[in-house]
Amino acid sequence: MHRRRGFTLIELLVVIAIIAMLMAILMPALQRVRKQAKGVVCKSNLRQIGLAANLYAEEYNLYVPRGLAGGTGKAWFQLFMPFLAQKPIGNDYRTVDIFRCPSYPDKEQTVCYVVNGWDFEDKNDTTGSEILLPSKLSDCTHRAYTIFLADNEDGTWRHIIRKADDPGHNRCDVWTPGHLPTSESQDVTNGRRIARARHRKGSNCLFLDWHVEYIAAEDMTIDMWRFKK
Repeated sequence: MHRRRGFTLIELLVVIAIIAMLMAILMPALQRVRKQAKGVVCKSNLRQIGLAANLYAEEYNLYVPRGLAGGTGKAWFQLFMPFLAQKPIGNDYRTVDIFRCPSYPDKEQTVCYVVNGWDFEDKNDTTGSEILLPSKLSDCTHRAYTIFLADNEDGTWRHIIRKADDPGHNRCDVWTPGHLPTSESQDVTNGRRIARARHRKGSNCLFLDWHVEYIAAEDMTIDMWRFKK
């Protein structure tokens, strides 16, 4: 009779070692694919918001909301809600996925983007101020080069918004150099509001011609936020 030969301990260890090596090789690639997939979802969300913003502008004589909800008493994400397929339950925005970036660390955050609320006196003004009223799209001289929305920074100084009237709903805008991704400030009012490294080393941005583009943190400039260039 022939004896059936099984695996030896050494053979099993070799197999386990090979599997471990393959996992070590594949895991970074899988992580990159996962991050890329989240970036794709984020860009898709921004495009949907862009469609809602365009519909809003058509409804309101080509005006779009800016800083502090454009002086309407409602935040930009509230104003766009009637033009989106998803709806909140009552005042709770946690059922609305379009305003979420899947790469945002705190999954309780429902508003993962900040709007352009920056106004400048002229081309030489490098500080600017917050604009409180809506702006007409025709006032923007180069819509394809002007950012409207960008990834919201995460940090202890940034509010988590679950409901439309939660504290910080009026701080979802950009209007000072301290809000830029290269800023080191963590002040609740003047600190960084645009994500420095949400996707790779930058953030996704929706421009006023409604196209979406990735911008590296070091490449983002004040001029990208000017309505009149």
